[in-house]
Amino acid sequence: MGLFSKIKNGLNKTRNSISSGITSIVNSFTRIDEDLIDELEELLIMSDIGVKTSTDICERLRRKIKENGATDPAEIKLLMRDIILEMLGEDTGLNLETKPSVILVIGVNGVGKTTSIGKIASLLTAAGKKVVLGAADTFRAAAIEQLQIWGDRAGAPVIKSTQGADPASVVFDTIASAKARGADVIICDTAGRLHNKKDLMEELAKINRVIERELPDASKESLLVLDAATGQNAVNQAREFKNVTDITGIVLTKLDGTAKGGIVIAIHNELQIPVKYIGVGEGIDDLQPFNAKEFADGIFDGGDA
Repeated sequence: MGLFSKIKNGLNKTRNSISSGITSIVNSFTRIDEDLIDELEELLIMSDIGVKTSTDICERLRRKIKENGATDPAEIKLLMRDIILEMLGEDTGLNLETKPSVILVIGVNGVGKTTSIGKIASLLTAAGKKVVLGAADTFRAAAIEQLQIWGDRAGAPVIKSTQGADPASVVFDTIASAKARGADVIICDTAGRLHNKKDLMEELAKINRVIERELPDASKESLLVLDAATGQNAVNQAREFKNVTDITGIVLTKLDGTAKGGIVIAIHNELQIPVKYIGVGEGIDDLQPFNAKEFADGIFDGGDA
């Protein structure tokens, strides 16, 4: 299966929710008017794109209709696809310019954080990168074991300690090991304890101080893993994490199992955080670098109006 086919299939539920709904609405109108746009806005809100982003899309739609002199409702779908593409902006891959580069992965328990680390490691290893994993989520006993399993699958060594060990010390050991091995990329897991912001912030700050001290010139990514199936709750999680730490990108998991893929648009539009990977299946190769055009085409039936 090609990459686009995989993404399109993974977006089936979202496409059925958004694209099919838009088709149904435009087919019930003979001309473009405010009633049509109001129905579109309601559909977008119900599709978990959120009130603010749905309103923004419809405001842009009004401007495009005026600019293009559009009168036929059949034109709406393509105009909306173009608007969403504009909102998503330029694709931004991982910044891995230095050797080693560091990827810090954060997110609450249950969103697929450890699994995502394993899949990113697999992608990077397949691209010829030497990857070292750091098991710095020492709060949850199963996290270390799970990361080891994924490290074995990806062919990446895992640096670990025992449950309850200081996460920053694990990061320190991981950096030392990566330097000794001549690794290209370090990926560190972290504990997902959003319920206690103060502890989380202090822990992440300590980890970041270790990275700054040991690798002051390294390229660094802080990726937040979110579960697409939680819809607007995922947007709220991103907002909460953004309040306590810098986030350079989002990994959005479980898109294939939900109709709420529209939150990709809300995250970009409301938080200005790029989505860097999307998960469209359970397999190790089902985490894909985010591509805005493929995402928009996947929602709008390949761009056909």
